[in-house]
Amino acid sequence: MWRGGWLRRGRRETAVDRLPLPPKLCCALIEDDEIVSREFLYEATTHGVRVRVKPEYQSDQSSPDEGYYFWSYTIEIQNEGAVPVQLKTRFWRITDAAGRTEEVRGPGVVGQTPVIEPGQSFTYSSGCPLPTPSGIMVGSYQMAGDGGVLFDVAVPAFSLDSPFTVKSVN
Repeated sequence: MWRGGWLRRGRRETAVDRLPLPPKLCCALIEDDEIVSREFLYEATTHGVRVRVKPEYQSDQSSPDEGYYFWSYTIEIQNEGAVPVQLKTRFWRITDAAGRTEEVRGPGVVGQTPVIEPGQSFTYSSGCPLPTPSGIMVGSYQMAGDGGVLFDVAVPAFSLDSPFTVKSVN
């Protein structure tokens, strides 16, 4: 059972931390034909690599009364360059509505370090729990290009908003 490891760091564990995370939301890959109907909301291009993101609040996996909110997000990484690239590592900065920030680093995504050929893309889905009804994620991927040269690719900041988010006009 998933324990919400990154949320527990720096605070005591609560009952919310013991809620199970369905494997389909944790590390599910999306087949190319399934992604056609999805509408990406956030986009950034760095060094010829386009990253598109679509977050979705998962009400059936959330427990607002217990302070547990869950989002899935789908990311498409498209190689618009002339040489293959390989995703080596990921970095996330996740901030909840209370301003608490956690940084997550690790190899690859969903257990993979895909090689993306020119003109091709790699799409995956993952998830993010928060103790507040909204938050924001931003990050980067370290990629290896021609000759193994490493470079960073931006993942655009994207909002994690739930129906419980209090909206205001700034």
